[in-house]
Amino acid sequence: MKFLGALIVIWLIIGGIAAWQRGYFGGAPGSCAAAGTVAITIVAGPLNYVGVNPKLDCVLPQPSQ
Repeated sequence: MKFLGALIVIWLIIGGIAAWQRGYFGGAPGSCAAAGTVAITIVAGPLNYVGVNPKLDCVLPQPSQ
């Protein structure tokens, strides 16, 4: 169980490094899509280094008029 926890932490650290290398931590995300892209890049972890380039596009529902 400790091994699995350590593996998950290392996975997320590698994802954080990938997001940092792509310049995602330069400022506050300007949109839902930018924040989602940062999060999915971190979750993808080492997959970023084998060609995965996750992007997220989100559309928020508009309030009724």
